[in-house]
Parts: sequence; structure tokens; C-alpha cells
Amino acid sequence: MPLFSRSRRLPFGRRDARITLLDKRTQRYELSVDDIPQSVVSLADPRSLEYPYIRHIARVIDAEAPAGEELVVVHLGAGALTLPRYVQATRPGSPQLVVEFEPELYAGMLEALPLPDGHRVEVRFGDARAVADEPIDEIAATDGDVTAWRDAKVTVVDLWDAAVIHRRVASLEFYRRVAARSADDGVIAVNLLDGSPFDYSRRQAATLRAVFAHVAVVLDFDPVDDEGPLGNVVVFASDAPLAAVTHPQLFGAPAPEQLHGDALTAWIDGATVMTDADGEDSPDPDDPRWD
Repeated sequence: MPLFSRSRRLPFGRRDARITLLDKRTQRYELSVDDIPQSVVSLADPRSLEYPYIRHIARVIDAEAPAGEELVVVHLGAGALTLPRYVQATRPGSPQLVVEFEPELYAGMLEALPLPDGHRVEVRFGDARAVADEPIDEIAATDGDVTAWRDAKVTVVDLWDAAVIHRRVASLEFYRRVAARSADDGVIAVNLLDGSPFDYSRRQAATLRAVFAHVAVVLDFDPVDDEGPLGNVVVFASDAPLAAVTHPQLFGAPAPEQLHGDALTAWIDGATVMTDADGEDSPDPDDPRWD
């Protein structure tokens, strides 16, 4: 059990990274960077998920195989390991790989919030784009070696630098590399932050559609509300039919907004594919237009 009572500062250069106790009974903690919440985890019950977007991703993971069956899951971006803990709790022994850029921050987080015994979560430190760019055929993979990122059943792309996603991990070229490392029926879940008119998310949906046969957007607010707030947008993509589309009830009630097929085409509305040459970072949440 963590040995701090309220808040602990983590090593992260000049930036203020903290783990804060939110609820002692449930051992619920929040990881924040520069006062921006990154993750919330419950050590008492890792299946308890705070944010709707995390629950949406978890439900899609749940639908990818019978309950309890192991899955190969790759997490690009660690946070406080909310989803790796969830997968370990619901599918014990699943081989999981985390790609994380900040080794000091990761080590401090893991010391404060350790993983349970018996987990198979491995970490590779480095830039996710650089790791994705490595030639797959040069990676020495042995049975059970999850540090070799390949044949992922689920890949979670949650690559935030505090509140910004950098363009180099949101381009057509990047997603093609992610696709090459996925199983034939693997699912990609991309977590975005956006608001009306959703210029960034519509380009991301168009980009993923240029790589994968099936794409669906899930969000918890009206996608055509001109005065809507900034919020999470999750894009699911796969070359196989998506559970988010074939079993929309898996998200529970109240059901989030779901866009796919013709509705998604209409929402994308001609937004252009994002490449390395013309990409853009995600919107600044401090921009006055979101007020």
C-alpha cells in the first residue's frame, strides 16, 4: 500500500507532477501534471473507472474476447496505468506493453502506486513514434515477450504531453505503423480532447479511415452543438467490424453519442487526412474559444 496520506510530488524536471489521495477507503488516487488531471485509479478495485472515455475503451476491451481470456494489449502512454490495471483485474495474466517517454515519472508513479503481484505488464521507455518506426522484422520476439510490440489485439493511443497531443503521433504515417503492429483483427482506441467545430477530431477520424476499414467515434456530448464544451473524443478503428458498432449497448446507459458509417462521413464533412507534412497538434484547452 502507498506510504503517503494525501499528496506526493513525483520527479518530472521543472513540471509539477503529483499523486493525490482522493478517497482513503477505496484507495483512489489522481495523477496530475501542472494541475491537469491525467489519471485516476483505485487500488482497492482497479475495475472502478473514473472517466467516461476510459470506461468506453474498457468496454471495447471487454468485448474483444470472452470474459477472463488473456489479451495482448499495448498502451502508448502510461499515466497511472489505469487501463493496464483494469486489464490485469479482468483478464489476469494478460501480456501488456506500455510505451512511456518519461522513465523518472513512471518509476515515481509505480513506487507510489505499485502494480499487483502476478501482472505481466512490461514497459519500454522512449518516444512512441520512434518505437513505432522501428522495423518490425528486426525485433527479436520470443514466445511471451511483450516488449516486442507486435500482433496487439488492442492498442490504446493516449499520448498526452500534459494537455497536448503532438502531431508526430497523430499522423497517417504514425497510424500506419501502429496498424502494422496490430493483429489482423486488432482494435485501435485513440483518446482525443476537442470541442465544436471538432476540426481536429474530424481530421483524426479521416486519417484513421485512410488506414483502417472500420472507424467509429464515441463521445459524451452532442457532436453538432456549436456551443458545446471541450471534452474527450474516442476514435475506434480496426480492419474487422467494431464491437462499438455491432454491439452499441455495451457502453451502457446513458449511451454516448456514436458516429459510424454514413453519419461519420457526414460529420467528417471533407476534413483532410493529417500527414507528417501538414499535421497539427491537438487544440489548446486554455484557448478562450472553449470558455
